[in-house]
Amino acid sequence: MSDIVRRKESITQDFEKKTLNGFIGIFIHIIVLGFVNLLLMILMGVGGALGGLAFLITVFTGPLWLVYWNSYIIIAPNEAATVQFFGKYSGTVNKEGFHFFLNPFYYKQKISLRIRNFESARLKVNDVNANPIDIGAVVVWRVFDAAEALFEVDHYDHYVQIQSEAALRAMATAYPYDIIEDKDIGGISLSSHQEEIAELLQASVEDRLKQAGIEVLEARISHLAYSQEIAQAMLRRQQASAVVAARTEIVKGAVGMVEEALAQLSSKKIIELDEDKKATMVSNLLVVLCSETDTTPVVNTGTIY
Repeated sequence: MSDIVRRKESITQDFEKKTLNGFIGIFIHIIVLGFVNLLLMILMGVGGALGGLAFLITVFTGPLWLVYWNSYIIIAPNEAATVQFFGKYSGTVNKEGFHFFLNPFYYKQKISLRIRNFESARLKVNDVNANPIDIGAVVVWRVFDAAEALFEVDHYDHYVQIQSEAALRAMATAYPYDIIEDKDIGGISLSSHQEEIAELLQASVEDRLKQAGIEVLEARISHLAYSQEIAQAMLRRQQASAVVAARTEIVKGAVGMVEEALAQLSSKKIIELDEDKKATMVSNLLVVLCSETDTTPVVNTGTIY
């Protein structure tokens, strides 16, 4: 059972309904039938006024004996049944097996406690930077309180759908799709912080559903993309950012290589270069190292001056 804190304003919560073993009920049912039949045979055998009494007993006990067949219920694993007596909640049967109620007028309503999946539709919302995105989620949930699920909300499965999508919308509008704005640096984004987003989404959905006796086991984004109208523009922006980042790394590496080359030429005294020649060499090396296309070497067979 979940440690979810139940709302104080919840009107109806599960409590166990005491029952008898169903096979004991059938035994009692058969014994009563046999006793009544024996009594009727005796009274009808006597005849007279007692015969009329036997007829009255048959009139009243026959329907009552049939009504008592409504006292049985079978509970499957991961299933529960709420019991009502003329509209008043009387308890919940959670234990699997064959059960018998002494009161045949109970109204019994079964509910599944099995784990279920809900996949939302692909919603179009704006992220925190007002960029339109398409987002969808998968929510794994189960009923942990049968009375709250049946009596606190109307159609709890539809309630799960609406509240899950509402929580997903709220989550999408609170975070950026990707960290491309300066103000988003160091924060959480929908695309790059999937585990953090999943935990926050689960907590948000669970907070909305716990009043209906529903436990959220997992909530995770299943689809995330820019909306079609801005997808191409955002793709070019991402490509530009990637090119700038790659160029930065290339230049950083090229400067290091040029620095290392000049240091080795100087330390090994291979050649003495003045400042002009160093500048020319640095320029040539940077062109070679940073160029997008292969460079064509030019062999100088004469003097370098």
